[in-house]
Amino acid sequence: MKKTICYLFFGFLFVVLTSFTVHQFYMGIYQVNYAPEKKMLQITTRIFVDDLDKALEKKYNKKLHLGTDMESPEELPLLKKYLAEKFTIKINGKPSPMALLSKELEGDVLVCYLSIKGVAKINSLETYNAILIDWNSEQQNITHFTILGEKQSFLFTESSTKQMLKF
Repeated sequence: MKKTICYLFFGFLFVVLTSFTVHQFYMGIYQVNYAPEKKMLQITTRIFVDDLDKALEKKYNKKLHLGTDMESPEELPLLKKYLAEKFTIKINGKPSPMALLSKELEGDVLVCYLSIKGVAKINSLETYNAILIDWNSEQQNITHFTILGEKQSFLFTESSTKQMLKF
């Protein structure tokens, strides 16, 4: 009898534990603020560092350790190159290069601080955001914009990597 109860218990435990699958969440959060007094766009990105490391490893065939003590000097240029390729902003129809000011690791999220200087006036803002989408088609990037007191948010996915704002 004890043997039967033991088998039933472990069988039940097996079914319960295997019926729930772990679903990883693939999300990046971006904040774009216009500071007219500084004539600058201030951009903050929040990206899961393990996903970013894997995407860059796949793209550049190099093992990365962004934000950790094991980060090598060669990794920062790869990060800059990837960000410049996968996250672009055109202001008034003109491409505007972003400068990576700094980065920091907050738990398992890499926070990058970027800026675009010399922005006197904004009539339109075209944003392309495909960060990590080339690595994982389930990736979603939420981008919040605060421009001239107006707040808007967009979801960038595999099927929607560009958005246009007009003022």
